[in-house]
Amino acid sequence: MLETLGMDTAFGPLSLHMLQHVVVMNLIVPAAVFGLSLRGGPWLWKSWPVATACQLALLWIWHAPPALAFAMSQPLAMIAMHLSLALAALWFWMSIASAPPTGRWRAIFALIVTGKLFCLLGALLVFAPRQLFDMGGHAHHMAADGLADQQLAGLIMLTACPLSYVLIGIVISTRWFLSLEREAARNG
Repeated sequence: MLETLGMDTAFGPLSLHMLQHVVVMNLIVPAAVFGLSLRGGPWLWKSWPVATACQLALLWIWHAPPALAFAMSQPLAMIAMHLSLALAALWFWMSIASAPPTGRWRAIFALIVTGKLFCLLGALLVFAPRQLFDMGGHAHHMAADGLADQQLAGLIMLTACPLSYVLIGIVISTRWFLSLEREAARNG
């Protein structure tokens, strides 16, 4: 992706793959949901625990070494991975955006849990003493060292994912506190 723009990068296949996920799941989808006010109403809000669990399960399942190796070697599997993760992210972010004033603490809880488990996967990639993923012939195509590529992928997750969850958590908390202030002023 960046090489087609004429930029010389140290991104390998795994770090480039992770960058794509982060851009879609943690930038484009939440920006679309919150920017376009995509809310599904109370029925969608009630699904936040399932949406959270689905997003996390898909993230961890697809990033298990055998599943990721399969997806990296099979274009249709890669498309299925990207599509399923994007749809799970859309469901998650829409359920968070649909939180009623009384449910904002639940939305913040979902953001904390999701952010922590994304960070855990990132930390595993950064601090693993060896390469966790067999990238086949792809490992040296763009990066000289598969372990360095893996660590960069983990750093991308550790940097970008929590920022999106923390930022949205701050926005939700601010709205929550402002609504509590307005309510207190009306009652006071």
